Amino acid sequence: MPRRRPGQIRAGAPGSHRTTGARPVVDGLSSRALSEIIRLERTRNYLRPGDVSAAVGLWKDYVHRPERDLWHDYEWGDVHWYCCGSPLEARALLDTVMQALSPRSTRELRKIVSRSDAVWNLPSPPYDAGGGRRTR
Repeated sequence: MPRRRPGQIRAGAPGSHRTTGARPVVDGLSSRALSEIIRLERTRNYLRPGDVSAAVGLWKDYVHRPERDLWHDYEWGDVHWYCCGSPLEARALLDTVMQALSPRSTRELRKIVSRSDAVWNLPSPPYDAGGGRRTR
């Protein structure tokens, strides 16, 4: 019976390679910032691999929702937050991570998060009770 080579055995072992799903993917971050985020996610007990990229995505998706959905969430809450994560807690997590990163990586992450914050802080359009017709 022929002997299998050690490389073949290791290649077939479960867990022998990393999946790309656990790596943070945040568009606009340098490889240095991403590697620092990976290090934080491995060393901090309040983070798991992929938490930062999930928080960025959750916050970005939340602020781009229609205003009526945001108002509904403000008034009554959202039952899906228990299973899928709260975007407000995700934003708080991003603040915590930005405090733990180096200044250079913090600037990069803050630049990305501030884009979503700018959408969140946009004033709502004025209510037009006149049926859409303006008079001067």
